[in-house]
Amino acid sequence: MANITLGGTPIQTSGNLPRVGEKAPNFNLTVSDLSTQELSNLKGHKVLLNIFPSVDTGVCAQSAREFNKKASEMENTKVLCISRDLPFAQARFCAAEGLDNVMMLSDFKDGNFGKNYGLEITSGGFAGLHSRCVIVLDENGTVKYTEQVPEIGEEPNYEASLQALANG
Repeated sequence: MANITLGGTPIQTSGNLPRVGEKAPNFNLTVSDLSTQELSNLKGHKVLLNIFPSVDTGVCAQSAREFNKKASEMENTKVLCISRDLPFAQARFCAAEGLDNVMMLSDFKDGNFGKNYGLEITSGGFAGLHSRCVIVLDENGTVKYTEQVPEIGEEPNYEASLQALANG
């Protein structure tokens, strides 16, 4: 389990992120039209998983904007923004922000993504939500980079994530 903080207060996650070199676990997440997206459907593309607690917080919204702008310009790359927000809230956020280069995916139904990836927050006020993480996968779904952001209120290391994508 990861020890992280929320506003300086220690909290924990359900486990650890997948390790670099491992195959990322498949997932079934909900798209805004309530269809399902699986990781296995993205084989052949580099994938950046931008994972966060909620689009209704400033830092989460900023990371979606940043990756929409930077990572989505990279060739053969899919940017997935994943949270436990309802798909309708994610769609409303993207429409209001003009974000059309990221795919918003929701883990609202059962939270299995957060559990399987070891990033579900298990203590504190955000218990049940996802911690702030970035995971980069190559075209075969192999983990190339992970970042568990140590303080929920901080942004991820965009440059390291983008470098991992470029080298993917």
